[in-house]
Amino acid sequence: MTPTTVLTIAGSDSGAGAGIQADLKVFAALGAYGTSVITAITAQNTRGVDAVLPLPPGTVTDQLDSVLTDFTVSAVKTGMLGSPAVADAVAEAARAGRLPHLVVDPVLVATSGHTLGVVEAVERLLPYAEVATPNRAEAAALTGHPVTTVEEMVAAARALAAGGPAWVVVTGGDVDADGEAVDVLYGGGATTLLRGPRVDTRHQHGTGCSFSAAIAVRLAAGDPVPVAVAAAKEYVARALTGARDWELGAGHGPLDHFGWSG
Repeated sequence: MTPTTVLTIAGSDSGAGAGIQADLKVFAALGAYGTSVITAITAQNTRGVDAVLPLPPGTVTDQLDSVLTDFTVSAVKTGMLGSPAVADAVAEAARAGRLPHLVVDPVLVATSGHTLGVVEAVERLLPYAEVATPNRAEAAALTGHPVTTVEEMVAAARALAAGGPAWVVVTGGDVDADGEAVDVLYGGGATTLLRGPRVDTRHQHGTGCSFSAAIAVRLAAGDPVPVAVAAAKEYVARALTGARDWELGAGHGPLDHFGWSG
């Protein structure tokens, strides 16, 4: 049986915990065939980002054309865009209807604190998103308002949805919510709080990438957005739990994407 094809448009992570490498792991783990368009090359590991080399917009467009003229892509996710010019190239494909079930993960800052994207680039793509998945810091950068509480997460989700995305998930795994990891889902005029136990682990690098990639896989399979988001949250929780006792790298380690730890 032919697997569903999903596309990731993102940066390369040499430590393989986030970005293109994490996305492809999630696609494979959840039974989809992964294709990729690389927007930038980074030199990074679990301790941080040492260098970033954005690729020219024309190279990004060439990759997009190669994939989209040969594969039937059922869903797409974006991560690190690198520059407004690259965002324009991706937005042009979205505007032409070539990027179905588009999930936009507005990667702006790495776990290490290194700046990986610019707000202007993300803003150019948001109007074409079916789902946007900012974390609290990204939501604050995009709205220009603090996002430190669940109430502020709700306000940020509504504000971002007004800018184009059909659905917005503001993730808040690090918000103080009585030991729970609370995400806010807003769409169709309704707000849902997604709650789950917080996993205490240093292996959390690529959490946002993995979450958005899992949403894309579920959308490609035909799930409605609320079902896809809930399934992705459960998947990431399992991946965090599986890697909790790992000793990979000296910093923020990767997730257990394949359930190796049971």
